[in-house]
Amino acid sequence: MEATLENRAKRNVVVLVLAQAVLGAQMPMLFIIGGLAGQSLASNVCFATLPITLIVLGSMVAATPISGIMQRYGRRAGFMVGACAGAAGGAIGAYGLYTASFPIFLLGSFITGIYMSAHGFYRFAAADTASDAYRPKAISYVMAGGLAAAIIGPQLVKLTADAYVIPFMGTYGAIIVLNVVGSLLFFALDIPTPPAPRADSPAGRTRWELITTPRIAVAVICATVTYALMNLVMTSTPLAVVGCGYTTGNAADVVTAHVLAMYVPSFFTGHLIARFGTQRIMAIGLFILAVAGGVALAGVALENFFFALILLGLGWNFGFIGATTMLSEEHSVEERGRMQGLNDLILFGGVTLASLSSGGLMNCSGGSPQEGWMAVNIAMVPFIALAGASLIWLMMRPKTQAA
Repeated sequence: MEATLENRAKRNVVVLVLAQAVLGAQMPMLFIIGGLAGQSLASNVCFATLPITLIVLGSMVAATPISGIMQRYGRRAGFMVGACAGAAGGAIGAYGLYTASFPIFLLGSFITGIYMSAHGFYRFAAADTASDAYRPKAISYVMAGGLAAAIIGPQLVKLTADAYVIPFMGTYGAIIVLNVVGSLLFFALDIPTPPAPRADSPAGRTRWELITTPRIAVAVICATVTYALMNLVMTSTPLAVVGCGYTTGNAADVVTAHVLAMYVPSFFTGHLIARFGTQRIMAIGLFILAVAGGVALAGVALENFFFALILLGLGWNFGFIGATTMLSEEHSVEERGRMQGLNDLILFGGVTLASLSSGGLMNCSGGSPQEGWMAVNIAMVPFIALAGASLIWLMMRPKTQAA
């Protein structure tokens, strides 16, 4: 019986890894071209990154409904909704480019956010059928599927960005294809739908009780900070690279290196968490994020962009996977939909603010792209301090209280 359950867990991980590779490829594509396309359509360059902000806002708004759909109808249903939204968002975005309409383009971005929200639940789905020992590895392996996405996405941008007279329209066509093909993978997913609650079933803790549990609170804070700061810097990176005199191809290469750094460590992050514990790995992740900011502030040579973004990806990997693992250990099956929806609502709320701030800091704080890039990286400091302080507080709590 245990062998059967273990085989099912491993099969689900394989499906989710493939989904991460195929469907996840659209995320680096959108981050590479979103700000550049927005800059070409917006009447004010301060709103260049608004398309990416709308993607994240759509993800935040969709987090609780998508979690509810998965709780009631199963993971497959929620993931199919996400893939359909990704295809629809790509089609509307392409139409916005065709008509040179910034509002229509933003609408497509917002709908794409529904896909991004569903995509965020891949990591939780990996834990659903996994044993306690396999859980951190399952989460880590699924995140590692982004390695292929990191290669596929930017290369598709290079192939499609100028495929039509209208820049980036071919890229949005490729995004539609990725969603259609990727959605077929979910028919192989085998995760039981949570049973409908009976009258005598345990209700679990309320959202307030959950979010005020110390380990859950710290996990949510660290996940939100690491994801938001990664988004803050990555969103403005293509604008900074091109603004500092390099090419769109250079920007794609920098983003490729960054996304590779986000996912390559996932092959061993789960093992590190199992050996050293979630808190230590999260602390290392925050430290690496701080170093990434220091490298970016040191100059705008192409090597600085590469090294800073590689470190940014590595720090995100340790911080985010560590926080996700901690969160998955702290709630019951009855609380799963409630807690995971609340977590991603807070998470993508923070990422929305980071994305919205990114364009303003990059284009409207200082008289040059270099000054804007410095402002983006200086903005990381207080949030790293907040996450670090919360983690130190948790680690210093008496063991009796922590239990």
